[in-house]
Amino acid sequence: MSNVLRIAIVDPDDTTRGALKSTLLGLDTVWLEAECSRYAFFSDVASQTNPDVGLVNLDSDPEAGVELVESLTHSHPDMAVLVSSSSTDGSLILRTMRAGAKEFLTQPVKPEELAAALHRIARSKFGATTGGGRGGCKVIAVAGATGGVGSTSLAVNLGCALAGNPENSVVLVDLDLAVGDADVFLDTIPEYTLSDVAQNVSRLDFTLLKRSLTKHSSGLYLLPRPVALEDGRHISIDDMQRMFGLLKATFSHLIIDTSKSFTKLDMFAMDMATDILMVTQLDLPCLRNVVRLMMAFGETEGLKEKLRVVVNRVGHGAAQISIRKAQDTLGHEIFWQLPNDYRVMVEVRNNGVPLIEQAPKAMITQSIGQLAAALHGHDSVPVEQDATSKKTSWLGLWPSGKSGKSGGDVATAE
Repeated sequence: MSNVLRIAIVDPDDTTRGALKSTLLGLDTVWLEAECSRYAFFSDVASQTNPDVGLVNLDSDPEAGVELVESLTHSHPDMAVLVSSSSTDGSLILRTMRAGAKEFLTQPVKPEELAAALHRIARSKFGATTGGGRGGCKVIAVAGATGGVGSTSLAVNLGCALAGNPENSVVLVDLDLAVGDADVFLDTIPEYTLSDVAQNVSRLDFTLLKRSLTKHSSGLYLLPRPVALEDGRHISIDDMQRMFGLLKATFSHLIIDTSKSFTKLDMFAMDMATDILMVTQLDLPCLRNVVRLMMAFGETEGLKEKLRVVVNRVGHGAAQISIRKAQDTLGHEIFWQLPNDYRVMVEVRNNGVPLIEQAPKAMITQSIGQLAAALHGHDSVPVEQDATSKKTSWLGLWPSGKSGKSGGDVATAE
């Protein structure tokens, strides 16, 4: 699990408790584990859920609240206790701090003040800020420059490769709501889908979430696209934000197989991602689409910088554009090359078995394993390139007056 703080709150007042919940839900580096409406029951709630932080609002009964803080400090020493109150009485603040509270927040709680308090607790608990440092979830969005380039194949097999490391916990979300087929690649019949989890995410905890996912023999967890087309239309950005927050809190790696339509949900996923793998092939339609997408990504701050171009089926035929020319004209480094191995890929797709199980020694399997290591920050295999290569125009795809739009200086692989 990544360094996300799990929080339980107690507040007998429905209005202020709802406001606290809304504030917490706006922080994607924390997870609301439980809520309670009575001071007398909160100790049992804390014992059952074992949260990192207990947040106690004193306003309904300051005396009972202070007693609860003191009790929690002794019965749950590993849980940090935060206190909130609309009172600014110095003696009340002093009593709660002496009872063991780590922080005192004034109601109504401001998001920035709550985030700062949680930051201090996370730094003490993890030695890092929430969501960062060691153990932070790595989010990888896999997109295709067009249909049929192998983006789903890469997403599935990359997930299986990462899951092969016992230190990793990996989940794959199929965000192609209409025609996604990640479940077919893994030959699974899931009991629950993306729409089921998204619509019930407010009622899920870590244990129930994992029960809602399908676990493959490789160790990869899968959350497939909805069964019915109409179910996908009811999934909102808010649902996705809440669901991704829980998945990030649960897994070390979240892989998102986006659709080819680049919908609002796809763009939200890519905006949230650590890396965006753009899968393409060495033909003019694919490369032209990559240029168009890079232009679009450049309009959103930070999006283009996360883009990693992955060329699939290298060596497929003599008619392919060379890596050197493709990289020069894109004006963007090609991050990875996947070799063409059509026979093996057809086999694994038709059998519903991932590469790591069906063909562990195949070149394509080894290349995806090396890609997984590179995304972990280990050394990557450099892209071969002719040192004498020069900038070229966009192979005649753009009128001469637009050729400069393909993007700045040519990136040269070492």
